[in-house]
Amino acid sequence: MTAVYVEDGPDKGAIWHFGEPNKEQRELEAGKAWADLSHLSIIAVSGDDRLKWLHDLTTQHLSDFGVGVWAPALILDPQGHVEFQFSLVDDGSATYLVIDPQYAETLITYLNKMRFMLKVEVRDASSEFAVLRAPGAANEVGGPFALVPRNELEEMKSTFGSTAMQVGTWALDAERVAAGRPRHGFDTDFKSIPNELGILHTSVHMNKGCYRGQETVAKIYNLGKPPRRLVMLHLDGHAVVMPPSGTPVMNGEVQVGFLGTVARHHELGPIALAVVKRNTPVDAELMVEGVAASQQIIVEA
Repeated sequence: MTAVYVEDGPDKGAIWHFGEPNKEQRELEAGKAWADLSHLSIIAVSGDDRLKWLHDLTTQHLSDFGVGVWAPALILDPQGHVEFQFSLVDDGSATYLVIDPQYAETLITYLNKMRFMLKVEVRDASSEFAVLRAPGAANEVGGPFALVPRNELEEMKSTFGSTAMQVGTWALDAERVAAGRPRHGFDTDFKSIPNELGILHTSVHMNKGCYRGQETVAKIYNLGKPPRRLVMLHLDGHAVVMPPSGTPVMNGEVQVGFLGTVARHHELGPIALAVVKRNTPVDAELMVEGVAASQQIIVEA
């Protein structure tokens, strides 16, 4: 089938689908699909102090991180808002951070400012390595993933293609939305904190030392509830064109949140992630640019 490419946004240039998105989703769900994610940026962190340093900077527990293990992580601002989201893996000599291209340069700048006297080196390794979504059942990172040297990329793609179907971002987004995994920049805004996104105990390790923004995360976790929460919306399928990410979510005349990633799932139909006010009734019929939407809870009240 002919590939259809993503025309804009952080996935621009990636394959969107091959003309059979429902079939692609079923194969992905069955663990019999792979995807080319070589448009994503790769940041390499090397040096003897790299894991302890990243442990102190991020929300993830990395001081004894194993080789070949993939994990999700965040870097928060001092108030606990999500600033960077990435997946990472270590090969025994370097740790590789996989991040959306629009955030790579800013993250590299921030990491270099935080090096001080430690034995760490940070570089953009996007020209050296690429990431593929490997065949297999989806995990909490959205993988399994394979970090591949660029000079071996075509060989690895051929290997995956010999036993599994190649799919595009349509299938990946549908799987991610159905699983309730938020993506920074789509399902977050400048006020987003981990507590409202359903990623505590996954991207955020709750039993580690201090990191920037931890006070906010710990205080809300122990003493209260965030003012908003992530939900999955089931959208009225009669609409031909779905509203874009960022569209206000309305309860009557009142805006209660914003729309995140929108996807068409092969079984659930049109679905989306959204961040809404916590006091929004679960049974409220919401509207998103004229499209009716019902909620499915991801973050409990």
